[in-house]
Amino acid sequence: MAKELSKTLWKAALPLLFGVAVAVWLIEKDIDMATLRSIPLDGHTLLCVGLALLAVFGRDFGLAWRFHTIAAGDLTWKRSFRTDIMCAFTSAITPSVVGGSALAIFYLNREGIGIGRATALTLTTLFLDELFFVIFCPIIVLLIPLSDLFSSGGFESEGVSAFLGGVEIVFWLVYAGIVVWTAILYVAIIAKPEATSRVLQRISQWRILRRFSDKITTTARNMASTSQWVKGRSVRWWLNVFGSTVLSWFSRYFVVCFLFLAFVPSASQTLVFARQFVVWVVLMVSPTPGGSGISEWLFATYYGDLIGNAGMAAVIALVWRLLCYYIYLIAGCSLLPGYFGENKNTNS
Repeated sequence: MAKELSKTLWKAALPLLFGVAVAVWLIEKDIDMATLRSIPLDGHTLLCVGLALLAVFGRDFGLAWRFHTIAAGDLTWKRSFRTDIMCAFTSAITPSVVGGSALAIFYLNREGIGIGRATALTLTTLFLDELFFVIFCPIIVLLIPLSDLFSSGGFESEGVSAFLGGVEIVFWLVYAGIVVWTAILYVAIIAKPEATSRVLQRISQWRILRRFSDKITTTARNMASTSQWVKGRSVRWWLNVFGSTVLSWFSRYFVVCFLFLAFVPSASQTLVFARQFVVWVVLMVSPTPGGSGISEWLFATYYGDLIGNAGMAAVIALVWRLLCYYIYLIAGCSLLPGYFGENKNTNS
């Protein structure tokens, strides 16, 4: 276990070092004394930063509420929060394109949930997160003109225009992938689980995929067990778990809204909120752990036209990452010894 712990801590150190390197680059490139002096350190700023911290808690409360609900009381609130923090930590040390769902199963199991049921819970939460984007992204696109959502505004230049064009292409490609993946999960665990299982079993026999047959068979079995678990759940249950999912994602976006209220109160809050959908969808295919490095650069460039100052954009980007990324690296590292210890107390 000690070896696994040290290996995980090393994985946590890599994105931390990469993120710090990008932060230093942003500071040297865009932040000067004039920018620091322009930061309003008054009651309004402190209040808005405090509200951003409250939104961070809202994100964790929403996910803990979801874990507590889907576990049907087998996870206490304390253990639900602990699982949420560790899942956030896993996301922070793994590339977004890879994801950390496998370790979510491990954390649930270490909290006393059987492997089979932990797999079912994880697949259900994955489906809920994907469903959130499938439902709300079209609403945002309908409410906000694309010219505003992907605008370079006052930062008009050939380089920025090309960047935003690339962001728009990636957004639509990733969103299409989310729709397809959500449809597959819906069919597999709700609509036609038996048919899906049969299809996967047949696919596993294809010569080109035979070496993956065990994994495909396990996936089919997990989806079938998840289907049996979610069948018969009440409308109230679904409203609770989806409502907690919405609360969690909206809270992430409100963190940025409150930071803009603190540092750039003149910016359109509606547009700040809407662009968070684009940011998080694009970051789903980030090749770096937790989007480290890419997130800061993407944020500072994408929101640059609303801020109007490259230095201030870098400041807000770094504060945003501190609240939504680095705190989970620190919190996760503090909880790691308990998960890799030999005598984990699952009843605490």
